[in-house]
Order: sequence, then C-alpha cells, then structure tokens
Amino acid sequence: MERRQFLNWVGVGALAAYLPVAIAACSEESNAEKATPKADAEGFVTIGTVAQLNEKGSILNDELEIIAFRNPETKEIVALNPVCPHKGCNVKWKAEEKILECPCHDSKFALDGKVERGPAKKGLEVYETKEKEESILVKIA
Repeated sequence: MERRQFLNWVGVGALAAYLPVAIAACSEESNAEKATPKADAEGFVTIGTVAQLNEKGSILNDELEIIAFRNPETKEIVALNPVCPHKGCNVKWKAEEKILECPCHDSKFALDGKVERGPAKKGLEVYETKEKEESILVKIA
C-alpha cells in the first residue's frame, strides 16, 4: 500500500469515527435538554410544586441556579441563587439552623442572602417568588 493511499484511508476512518458524534451534538434532542424553561409575560418560570417543596424542604434547580425553601418564621417561599460567590460551590439549606451553608469553605448566609460568616464577601442574589395553582414560580427576567 502506498503512503498516499494509507493517509487517505486514515482520513476517511477519522471522518467516519467523528461523524456520529457531530450529528448527535447537533440533534434537536440534545438542544432541547439544555433549553432554559420559557418565562411567562412577567418573567416568572416554574421551578417545582408546593408538594415537592413540602416533601423535600427545598427545591434546587441547577439549570437555572435557583434554590427555593420556605422561611420557617414567615412561611413565605424564598428563592436565591445557590452559588457561593467565594468559590462557586452550591450552598445547602439547613432548615434546623435557619441558614444557608457553603460546604466548601463554611460560609454562612441568612435567609435574605446576606453573608453571616465568611470567607464569602458578597451575598446571594434574591429572586421574587409567587405561588400559582400549586406551582412555585421564580422571576428570572
């Protein structure tokens, strides 16, 4: 086999190997999985149901970067960005302590997103929420 013929076969083989990957990456199914939920006219998206919140104690939507929980004192639903501004770890809702805690470096945040204890210097972003027909909606736009 000549060198040129060998290189042609290697090129065709590489193209054949990568073609299914390229087709899968461009398929509609892949893009649909990554699509952001559509907001309503007021900019609210549904992140879960009241039943889910009551069952789990909190709802974490990684795609939209939202954590929602019920304020133990006022019973209102609170929604925050769960990404700790210190190093980017997701905070955890500690209902018994009424605090949000970063598992990476132990920063603590109040129910309104303000820093209670560092090393984080900046608080968590707070989102407007509402309940509608047993759904929890958060304003992202």
